Amino acid sequence: MGPQNALDGSGLMLSAGEATRFERLRPELEKMTGKLMYLGPDVDRAAKVKLLGNLFLMFMTAGIAEMMNLAAAMGMKAEEAAALFDAFNPGAMAPARARRMANGDFANPSWELSMARKDARLMIEEAALHQKPLAMLPAIASVMDAFIARGHGHDDWTVIAKDALATAMQESRLRNLGYGDRDSLGLFQQRPSQGWGSAQQIRDPVYASQQFYQHLLKVNGWQQMTVTQAAQAVQHSGLPDAYAQWENLATALQKAIAKTFPGASKDTDQSKKPSAGTSGCAQGQDGSGFGRIPEGSVPKGYAIPKNADPKARKAIEWAMQQLGTLYQWGGSCTNAHGPDPMGRCDCSSLMQQAYAHAGVTLTRTTYTQVGEGKAISPAQLKPGDLIFSRGTAARPEHVGMYLGEGLVIEAPRTTKPVRITPISNWMILAARRVV
Repeated sequence: MGPQNALDGSGLMLSAGEATRFERLRPELEKMTGKLMYLGPDVDRAAKVKLLGNLFLMFMTAGIAEMMNLAAAMGMKAEEAAALFDAFNPGAMAPARARRMANGDFANPSWELSMARKDARLMIEEAALHQKPLAMLPAIASVMDAFIARGHGHDDWTVIAKDALATAMQESRLRNLGYGDRDSLGLFQQRPSQGWGSAQQIRDPVYASQQFYQHLLKVNGWQQMTVTQAAQAVQHSGLPDAYAQWENLATALQKAIAKTFPGASKDTDQSKKPSAGTSGCAQGQDGSGFGRIPEGSVPKGYAIPKNADPKARKAIEWAMQQLGTLYQWGGSCTNAHGPDPMGRCDCSSLMQQAYAHAGVTLTRTTYTQVGEGKAISPAQLKPGDLIFSRGTAARPEHVGMYLGEGLVIEAPRTTKPVRITPISNWMILAARRVV
């Protein structure tokens, strides 16, 4: 209780210590507060619980500030945002939510973590678009990402309370470690118990490197993978996307080292070749030749390529029929031209419904669609291929459909219509062929 509560005899007073002494003081203490709670004989317990309560108050206040920042980004007044609490009482939800988290009950979601993460992405993007960046939500989103990577995307979003994640530089920071998680050793933190070799062998950098590359060569399609995807395919890390932070450095090191090999030349530099982080199209084939494309329209001169797969052609034709309809996050895309906003399309439902009309079943979200069909190189795109951007290669947050001629159809974001854009506008993280 604060100073004003003490003066008014209101608020909540926490007490702990010897029970008989508390009972003697109870009548006087009750006069000083609105509610008195006895927390048991542990004399430190009242102070501990007070810290927990104050922590919650701090985050609640910061959360309201974050909410008002987002409201400002969307053109709403702070008073309008505050009016939400006239009908919505999140405090009433806190006891049940806290019990659920404490009991580890995450398997029956009221709000799936993957859907909560998509909401978070929309909030962050909207705030950033209007120069009102959010302070706390990006940190929460990164925790969500870590749990989704560990396979919790379909659990209740409160699963982020399961444990705290702290990851140092992946594996070893290029140190030949004699220790690690369980029996992990060496540069690659390989484990003798998992068949990587003896402890002595694994501590040999040459042997460990050879083992890594031998395992990599057995991975189907490794040539089209990003560094992060390839590393995870070999290492099977519990934190697969943690490799991503070292991708640029690893590529730079590889290029620098390759130039020292006997017979190396300027051709060693592969930076001009398409990669999974580029548009994957040569200049002139990246859609830029169509000039500015009015939103919701088909660029003049475009036609679906004659060599398009028949099912891909049907999917493209259906998707193009939705051009100009407004984006709706969570929309089913089952009646994009109808009066119900939830019948409109978001990025992944546009892909799902377009292929459904071609007789191909896709899952609902970008997080799962990135696992559909087979992985392909962005340099080998064909009409109908799905391309993914934003987020990471393992957890992309946006998807579009390649139309050929360097063009992509997408449902971009709130307030924007289904539209066709040049692929030069895309930073492709992954591409999948589903027919």
